[in-house]
Amino acid sequence: MSDTTTGTAGRRVFIDKQSPKAYHALVQASEAVRATAADAGLDRALVELINLRVSQINGCAFCLNVHTKAALRAGETTQRLGVLPAWRDTELFTPREQAALALAEATTDIASATAQEDAYEGARLVLTEDEISAVIWVALTINAFNRVSIMSKHPVRGIPQQ
Repeated sequence: MSDTTTGTAGRRVFIDKQSPKAYHALVQASEAVRATAADAGLDRALVELINLRVSQINGCAFCLNVHTKAALRAGETTQRLGVLPAWRDTELFTPREQAALALAEATTDIASATAQEDAYEGARLVLTEDEISAVIWVALTINAFNRVSIMSKHPVRGIPQQ
């Protein structure tokens, strides 16, 4: 039996539930990427900034909800989270974070070869090869999860008002 959203116009198969073996493989890949990022020296807050920025580009409400909470738990500030879509226009992000965000954006929007080259060259100035690899893997993984949630139309549930 498939698990779908309610309503006839927005009915979608929750592909994570419909094909649990494939989804579990994606979760395992994500766990390996998380370990790779940690081994490369990327702290959890930076990984969550990457997850959030990619999810913003892709418009994945479900992942934005999940990773905003995770970023806050990792010590990220509401100010930086609020301006993340405009990170280039602030002085709130370190050169290392800027390089990682640019590389994650280039990994997400692969249409511009020039943007990819610029992001890669900028990353080489402040990130190690292990860090570059980890940033790209984090971006690839969240892109995959964004597509699972977007195509499944995973709902974002609100917190009841008290």
